[in-house]
This record gives sequence, structure tokens and C-alpha cells, in this order.
Amino acid sequence: MDNGRDIRDDRAAGRLGAWAGDELLGRIDYFVLDDDGTGAGSALVAVHTVVEPDHQGEGVAGALAGALYDLAASESRSVVPLCPYVAAWSVKHSDRAPQPDPALTDRAKERLSADPDMW
Repeated sequence: MDNGRDIRDDRAAGRLGAWAGDELLGRIDYFVLDDDGTGAGSALVAVHTVVEPDHQGEGVAGALAGALYDLAASESRSVVPLCPYVAAWSVKHSDRAPQPDPALTDRAKERLSADPDMW
């Protein structure tokens, strides 16, 4: 729970959502990039952040970005921030947001390029 918000991971939908009761305040869409055995590891790949208009400016996106990094760390995964918001957040919060292996970033971009309709 963060400032009255409940952060929920819906892995099947590839969505990390911030909720206040039954109201969705915002979300980060992501996909899981599994370990390919090359030593780069696995990652949660952030591709899109959306905050509902009535909740912009309330810190929802930042709470979601922090929660995504916490979730990845709890699973021993990296975060590949392909979403511009999450990428900017990671620069501002480098103490909480380690940079992913460049090989993971390349693989994430290739996967998204191969299936642009997935997000």
C-alpha cells in the first residue's frame, strides 16, 4: 500500500496497476523476458505507463515505477525500461534502479520489434 494506493501485479495481463479500492489510477504495461542462458539474466520490460487524467500529478507513475523495480528485485530480475517514463525515473533514482545488462536491453528491443502489436 502506497499513500492509500494498492499496487497489484497482474502477471497474466502484463500489467502493474495502482488501485484505490476498485478504481484503477494508473498502470505500467510490461512483459517478462526470460533468461536465455547467456548470463544476462531475465527482466521485466516496461513498455508503457499510463495514469488516469484525474490522478496525474499525484505520484502514481513514480510509485508504479518504484514498485516495478522492487518486484523485479524480489524475483532476482532486472528491469529494462523501454517506456520513456520508467527510463527517466530510473535515471533520477539510480540508487533503486540498476541499469540492465545491455544484452537484455537488446533482446527486449528485438522482441518488441518482432511483435509490435503486443503492446
